[in-house]
Amino acid sequence: MSHQSLIPQTPLESNEHEDHYNKICKDYDHLMETIPKSNGWRVEHLYNYNGFWINPIYIKANLLLHAYFKPQPTDIFLASFMKSGTTWLKALIFSTLTRHFYSFSDHYLHHHGPQSTFPFLDSECESYPITDFTHMCSPRLFATHFPWILLPESMASCKFVYLCREPKDVLVSKWVFMSKLREKDLPPFSLDEAFDLFCKGVSDYGPFWEHVLSYWRASLESSEKILFLKYEEVKRQPEVVVRRLATFMGVPFTAEEVEKGVVESIVKLCSFENLSNLEVNKKGVEKFGKVEVENCEFFRKGVIGDWRNYLSDEMKQRIDGIIHEKLKGSGLIFGA
Repeated sequence: MSHQSLIPQTPLESNEHEDHYNKICKDYDHLMETIPKSNGWRVEHLYNYNGFWINPIYIKANLLLHAYFKPQPTDIFLASFMKSGTTWLKALIFSTLTRHFYSFSDHYLHHHGPQSTFPFLDSECESYPITDFTHMCSPRLFATHFPWILLPESMASCKFVYLCREPKDVLVSKWVFMSKLREKDLPPFSLDEAFDLFCKGVSDYGPFWEHVLSYWRASLESSEKILFLKYEEVKRQPEVVVRRLATFMGVPFTAEEVEKGVVESIVKLCSFENLSNLEVNKKGVEKFGKVEVENCEFFRKGVIGDWRNYLSDEMKQRIDGIIHEKLKGSGLIFGA
């Protein structure tokens, strides 16, 4: 990924941008002194930024995103709450969009992890100057965990694919993932603590229900711009979802492609069983700003209902009750 400056090189404009950045830094410092904070999952504290609990690094990234990111109308964003099946959908979207450029016998995904197919906008904007994306071919693909209401209005003209997942599975997957990435000088992070914080809405990019609802409501208003998907439906009918994705992105499958089994080939290529067993996904790391994640950590189980191995009936009832209350009247429901 290129990191050329987005800042014009004339001294006057450079000074103006420097002054603007310094103001952003002052705004950020003021925010850190004034907004509420709570215990974090990976880091010591999360901060309540405009109603959402955000890692302080990504609060600054959000300010820089608003100031410097220049979306293009053809951009496609994959948005999700953490641990909702994002890695799988990255692979499905990328392989669908680029199906004319790679053979299924020697595909890009055979040699590179799915994370490499989508720049993670949140970390790409965490330092100044933000990454220069002008070298990317159209349509550019980006991923983000920011809720809809924290994104710049200029991005509303772009297409979004939003993926959500049953909250109990999200909780368990997120706890396992964050426990492994937790800063070493912090005490161990128990499931009970994670459960209690999650129920209070406190987890990275949470509350979960507000995050999901932000995209759900936006999708109801602009269904041509936001495709709202559930992980469970992708698991149950991957071929149907892949065809929906292709149509939504403006690259529908032809009758000939369907006849040749291209949809099924994409689903097979991107299956959990295939991707998790590729050597490239068993070793190495992906860097997200200053955070390094082993590739194998993006492939845990890929199943529906794993929460049953971790949560008691009482915990289930508490989360189900909270989600039912928070989503009431929205038209959005989660299955068993």
